Amino acid sequence: MTALTPALDISNATLELGDGDSRVLALNSVSLQVMPGEFVAIVGPSGSGKSSLLAVAGALSKPDSGTVRVHDTDLTRLSKGAAAKFRLENIGFVFQSGNLLPSLTAADQLKLVARLAHKPKVDVDALLSSVGMSHRAKHRPGTLSGGERQRVGIARALVNAPSLLLVDEPTAALDRRRSREVVELLAEQARTANVAVVMVTHDHDTLSYCDRVLDMTDGQLTPSTEATAA
Repeated sequence: MTALTPALDISNATLELGDGDSRVLALNSVSLQVMPGEFVAIVGPSGSGKSSLLAVAGALSKPDSGTVRVHDTDLTRLSKGAAAKFRLENIGFVFQSGNLLPSLTAADQLKLVARLAHKPKVDVDALLSSVGMSHRAKHRPGTLSGGERQRVGIARALVNAPSLLLVDEPTAALDRRRSREVVELLAEQARTANVAVVMVTHDHDTLSYCDRVLDMTDGQLTPSTEATAA
């Protein structure tokens, strides 16, 4: 693996959803390359294909045509079981509102993923510290603020040392200040952990932290005119 190998390489991916008259073209020959350490945001209206793009990038669904590679692995050639194993070992997901298990403490959220990914040597304390949550390690989600839950969700997504981090509307339930803190943290993790980050968002106030911004409309990606960190 060389430094020039994209962490994510989607080539001419097409995906149709639905049946009969309700069938829609969710992805229309989409191509996207994201390098290690790069933070890319995708914006666009609801129904434009953003969630479908995350799904094929994360091996949650296969495109009808085209290829999806994470480093040297073609996800479209994996069986369902192999795709699940690959996700667990190589891809991190950050969901809206953290999507944490309510009965587990912050530390236990990470420990569970470490066990499932067969990574017993993961330093949970260090990961929580990296997102500013070491002081809340023993707290359950119900006692955490929205921003704190998202921070724990980011730490949990990094447990398997992923090469690709897929982020779905991380600021949807946060105020402006906490939204900026969370996206700034994602940008920092992209740099320090050299992980490729793809974020779907409606929050235009946070796009300045991203290296690139792409617009998605009717299943197609185009460069955005939004300001970025570059």
